[in-house]
Amino acid sequence: MTHPIYIGYDFKVEPLQPATEILIAELGEAGFESFVENNEGLTAYIQKCDWNAFILEDIHILSSEDFTITFEFNEIEQTNWNEEWEKNFKPIVVDDMVTVRAPFHEKPNTKYDIIIEPKMSFGTGHHETTHMMIQHILRNDFENKSVLDMGCGTGVLAIFAEKRGASRLDAVDIDNWCYINSLENAQRNACQHIKVFEGDVNQIKGRSYDIIIANINRNILLADIPEYAKCLTSEGILFLSGFYQEDIDTIKDKCADNQLDLVEKIEKNNWVALKFNIK
Repeated sequence: MTHPIYIGYDFKVEPLQPATEILIAELGEAGFESFVENNEGLTAYIQKCDWNAFILEDIHILSSEDFTITFEFNEIEQTNWNEEWEKNFKPIVVDDMVTVRAPFHEKPNTKYDIIIEPKMSFGTGHHETTHMMIQHILRNDFENKSVLDMGCGTGVLAIFAEKRGASRLDAVDIDNWCYINSLENAQRNACQHIKVFEGDVNQIKGRSYDIIIANINRNILLADIPEYAKCLTSEGILFLSGFYQEDIDTIKDKCADNQLDLVEKIEKNNWVALKFNIK
């Protein structure tokens, strides 16, 4: 079997935040598929067939005077990414209640069992933001609720919301790989009520939800919060994550402008996940 050839970019970033978050967003728009953050910055991967020598010309943060970003890149030898992932992916357990695991892991004793094969998609539960959103879903009532999972990645949050009793779920992601992966994972977990859409916030215009879950980066959230507010029912709930403790006031102010009150916060390693209610 032939596996794709990738180009890997190693970026060193000073200071790390918010530069790393912005860099990932801009690289994603340029076609990079996967990112691994580290203590110095991040490594970003793009398929060689999608790469060109001018790929970074539109990455504006590289010319910002507020940050120092250096990089080097090289071609990655052909790799079976699924095999590499299987070597490193360990099951996680959230609050002794929820297990997120791969198909090859043993069935756990926890109340909720979620089977995810992420491939290149974001959302295995290992990242702090996904972990905290799972906690929010665990602590709140989803029975017979209509739910939106915006920026669904692997679909893990939509899948768990259905397991918690949600009766109608839309999962949306702009990335084609995530769209396909969410469809696969929903089927893998025998979900009956999840519809997956490829696109951005325009996909939800005119729709209505009791609960909206959005685990995306700060800038996209700030742009999309007004549309989320329009789509919430009169007693709707909004869960947001994908940003840091220092971003809370900015996010909170934007939500307040759209008649949303902050009612709960979960924090993990400076990442936060917030719950808002309609005023």
